[in-house]
Amino acid sequence: MLGLYQSVVLVLFLLRQNPVQQVAAELFGVSQSTVSRRLALLGPLLERVLAEFVPDPAQASSGKVVLVDGTLVTTWDWACHGIELFSGKHRDTGFNLQIAATLDGDLLAVSAPVPGSWHDVRAWRESEFEALFTDRETIGDLGYIGTGILTGRRKPPGQQRPKADKIFNHSLSVLRAAVERAIAHLKDWKILATRYRGPLSTFPNIVRTITALAFFRTTW
Repeated sequence: MLGLYQSVVLVLFLLRQNPVQQVAAELFGVSQSTVSRRLALLGPLLERVLAEFVPDPAQASSGKVVLVDGTLVTTWDWACHGIELFSGKHRDTGFNLQIAATLDGDLLAVSAPVPGSWHDVRAWRESEFEALFTDRETIGDLGYIGTGILTGRRKPPGQQRPKADKIFNHSLSVLRAAVERAIAHLKDWKILATRYRGPLSTFPNIVRTITALAFFRTTW
């Protein structure tokens, strides 16, 4: 029988390493059903306990440049969802998460997950980010053209890209590397970096819990 401390360790292990639950069950000396129940019970509890460490994005971004990017968290190909979760860009199924960070690579916010079939423009507009960062100078990649976000410049059809555009795009890419680092740190939690195998209905809670843990880690 696992006590509270070991149960929390188990849940953190599941989030950090994303093992098959049967493997975790053998490592902790319990049944697979116990592993599943502990995750279902303590995952939401962890989110609530750590909620105080999650800053208000509007306040945290005040006076700062906001970098934004989307990332795909892959899932099983659930036939009941048709092509809703299929990302043509990544040729895989999953959820699109919008990530906001500072120029220093510090995480500002993680959006609620949306279907992987949604392009970044739609994901941005359907998220709370558009309202949260409306008065901020925001930088994104070419996937955000048309949103009012500062992006790189596309190559003119049938023409060579002007040298000034190449310099401009390179400068933006250098700045945007910070949000890519923020995503990489977030995906240290392997449940976001490798294929998510749990029920899709629980994934939004997993995202909120990982977000809270990511901010909590900055206080260590």
